[in-house]
Amino acid sequence: MTHRTIHLFRKGLRLHDNPALLGALESSAVVYPVFALDRDFLQAGALTGGLRWRFLLQSLQDLERSLATLGSRLYVLQGRYEQVLRDRVRRWGVTQVTFDTEVEPYYAQQEDCIRALGREMGFGVRSCVAHTLYDLRRIVQANGGEPPLTYKKFLHVLALLGDPEKPARQITPEDFQKCHTPTEEGTEQDRVPSLEDLGIAVDTEPLWIGGESQGLQRLEKHMENQGWVENVAKPRTIPNSLLPSTTGLSPYFSTGCLSVRTFYHRLSNIYAQSKNHSLPPVSLQGQVLWREFFYTVASATPNFTKMASNPICLQIDWATKAEALEKWKMAKTGFPWIDAIMTQLRQEGWIHHLARHAVACFLTRGDLWISWEEGMKVFEEYLLDADYSVNAGNWMWLSASAFFHQYTRIFCPVRFGRRTDPEGQYLRKYLPVLKNFPSKYIYEPWTAPQHVQEEAECVIGRDYPLPMVDHREASERNLVLMKRVHSEQENTAQLTRGQSPPSSPLMMSPSPSSVAGCPYCPHAVLMPLFPPLRCCGRPHGDPDEAGLPEACGGDGPSGRLLGDHGLRQALPP
Repeated sequence: MTHRTIHLFRKGLRLHDNPALLGALESSAVVYPVFALDRDFLQAGALTGGLRWRFLLQSLQDLERSLATLGSRLYVLQGRYEQVLRDRVRRWGVTQVTFDTEVEPYYAQQEDCIRALGREMGFGVRSCVAHTLYDLRRIVQANGGEPPLTYKKFLHVLALLGDPEKPARQITPEDFQKCHTPTEEGTEQDRVPSLEDLGIAVDTEPLWIGGESQGLQRLEKHMENQGWVENVAKPRTIPNSLLPSTTGLSPYFSTGCLSVRTFYHRLSNIYAQSKNHSLPPVSLQGQVLWREFFYTVASATPNFTKMASNPICLQIDWATKAEALEKWKMAKTGFPWIDAIMTQLRQEGWIHHLARHAVACFLTRGDLWISWEEGMKVFEEYLLDADYSVNAGNWMWLSASAFFHQYTRIFCPVRFGRRTDPEGQYLRKYLPVLKNFPSKYIYEPWTAPQHVQEEAECVIGRDYPLPMVDHREASERNLVLMKRVHSEQENTAQLTRGQSPPSSPLMMSPSPSSVAGCPYCPHAVLMPLFPPLRCCGRPHGDPDEAGLPEACGGDGPSGRLLGDHGLRQALPP
């Protein structure tokens, strides 16, 4: 125990299952826990809005308190990380720097820089895998040096590797008694700053409080309900429930406040006691594996968060529509279901995975034909669980640019929300301007008679916008474009074409294969949560099973089959 070590917290903002910190404690006489608050670095790596900054600072405050109870402290050092490290290595006589291994390119570049600095200044560098279940390099190596590009192939590789490692042991006060932290060497400037200190304003109350303590409390609450854990199936959760119907753990996994390995093995213990439990990919364990899948592909795919020069992504001539993009972002599309979701996103930093499906489809291949990269940036800014790998992977999926190729399945911005919340309680909460509308009209208020609008004190076109597009016309046009793209770029599409999975990763799931509806119809619903859809006069289930001619009676893309939701009478000529 001869080292004087800086343990650099990056994403793993926790003490449980932290092998890098544990290794530092076991090999050192002195450990300095450090978080380098380099705003330029953090913003360059990911667009971070006020809600995400608040969650990060709350997480750091929680970590600071937890370290204090162990007789240690957290040094939050503001400035460029390279200069901060250089200064403290000299001042503290540091001989070793430890941190978690991360897969994002900007973290990989940071790691290279730290290693180069170590060679220059004479300190050692030690990193450990803890943000993913596996060392992703092992998965790629086991697949012949290439990332598995379908979920089925990915699961096959994992079967060869076996179960992921167990979590590292818990860190105790005794660890810091053997390897102390000089708490007197810091100043008030080394404490966690406030939002005001950083000049960041947030005017909404937090629904999620950041930090390891909160994440563990949420985890324990779910683990107590063993029956729910055994039987949960992600597609059966409700996209517009007023409270989260899923675990709500994704923000804590994204920041590393909660260990994904701890979650995985806790689930394994519960499953081992149950003869009948849900299975991947719809089970909770399956959600963790979806996350791991996207992490693996992102780790070995150049330009993963971009369309250009991304070898697995279809090259689509998306439209540039700055005004339309702003309307979508600011909840002014004129479709209440879409606008309520985007309002919740901006106010709370979280939306259900199926709600994410709906707004992503609307922005890209469903209605607006705007690039998935633009939507990804908005999610990156607002989502508490925004994640480099999962965010980009899902936007490619939902835009049918990679991974998902059943592009005929389009979410209806009216019927999808109505089927799970016919009274519109979700809309009334997030769009109070519509709260007085009768349930009959609240999902398509432009169809309400003028006297109904006046009684509701909301005249469409004045107090709430008209629909920005004719959904039927836009979806028909975009469907033709997507068909052409997939036909012309079949070789690229084939790279990630596998059996469509029926569920999602933790943050934002791919469109499930249990989404059913007429292949020409944008009115997608979830099966088996809902009864068979009747949109063309005949009941039908999954088009994969029913087939187009039988399911639709051979009618083709007619106005009767698609439905125009009264848009022709509402939209200006």
